[in-house]
Amino acid sequence: MNKVIILFFFVMFVIGTDTFLISPLLPTLSALYHVPTDISGWMVSSYALGYAIFAFISGPISDNLNRKKVMIYGMICFMISTFLCGLAINFWLMCTMRFIAGVSAAFVTPQVWASIPLLVSPEKIIKSMGIVTAGLAVSQLFGLPIGSCLASFSWNMPFFILSSCSFILLFLIIFLIPSIENNKNIQNKESIFHRYKSLFSQSRTSILFLAYFLFQTGNFATFTFLGTWLNHDYNFSVSQIGGAMLVLGLGNLCGSIFGSRYIHKIGTTSALLGGITLMGILYFCLPFYSNISLVEISFFFLFFIGGILFPLMMSLLQSLSATARGTIAALSNSLMYIGTTVGALIAGQLYHYFNYFLAVTTFTAIMYVMSIVFFRQSGILKAKA
Repeated sequence: MNKVIILFFFVMFVIGTDTFLISPLLPTLSALYHVPTDISGWMVSSYALGYAIFAFISGPISDNLNRKKVMIYGMICFMISTFLCGLAINFWLMCTMRFIAGVSAAFVTPQVWASIPLLVSPEKIIKSMGIVTAGLAVSQLFGLPIGSCLASFSWNMPFFILSSCSFILLFLIIFLIPSIENNKNIQNKESIFHRYKSLFSQSRTSILFLAYFLFQTGNFATFTFLGTWLNHDYNFSVSQIGGAMLVLGLGNLCGSIFGSRYIHKIGTTSALLGGITLMGILYFCLPFYSNISLVEISFFFLFFIGGILFPLMMSLLQSLSATARGTIAALSNSLMYIGTTVGALIAGQLYHYFNYFLAVTTFTAIMYVMSIVFFRQSGILKAKA
């Protein structure tokens, strides 16, 4: 099944590039569409909102269907909507196409996460999730800088190229991924309502998902406006922002690949809580640096830790139920994008009214502290230990 994991890696690479592409392009698109900073965040939030709303439905539905077919249809819609983003002639049309792209991704990525525990042995689940997560890291390492450089010639070119890559992946999915039928039992025929009811009958489920939501809200609040901050405080162009984000992807890639060894060495609890704490400190200190080299070093360590934490969190969430993996994957991704929406909107207002990036990073640090509290209260770390 190695070839399938590799294919999942590239699926996440393309979707990850599309997800994060708007962040370094915000200054360019804001000027193109003549929208202020506090409104420009909607180009990020619309994608996240589309994903978040429809993931609540796509997860339970996919638990009753062939995951391969769901992935294929989702990839077709993703390919078309991404292409149309490159043709958007105004701000609201761009937001609409981003919303549809988010809806499409909501039917693809949960199938990836839910399929991994079904296609690999238990001892390889975290490692496989780390490899697939590395696809997101590589999208920041190569996809975003390349997209930013292409955008310096034509802002819509990255969307056209991503759409073409999606077309290639669509055929690879058809021919390489095996049919992933769910068990034909009564439990898998539960309605959407009963599937969620069954999942949340566990007391720890709500607390664990809340902790995950708070972490992602804080995480994307700062990430969304990193490009804007570099443009405002360091006068970086779009291509320079893309170059700076090379370090983000490199750190995330290293964390995703080597994270499983690190977790096994120090333990789940120390890796999770210690990692979130350190990220909060690094984000809070970020606006105080006057040297771009210190900023780049912080970028690397922030996303190195993030590369360790994400597959760990996904593994903890997937351990909640063996019969609702699609629901869990979709819900966790939905909460991530709701967090992205909330974080981007709050950060946009904070940045606009305080005109100081510290207001945004302070909000992120507060979200991280709250996340740690709820992760501990969920009891999942004691159970995992």
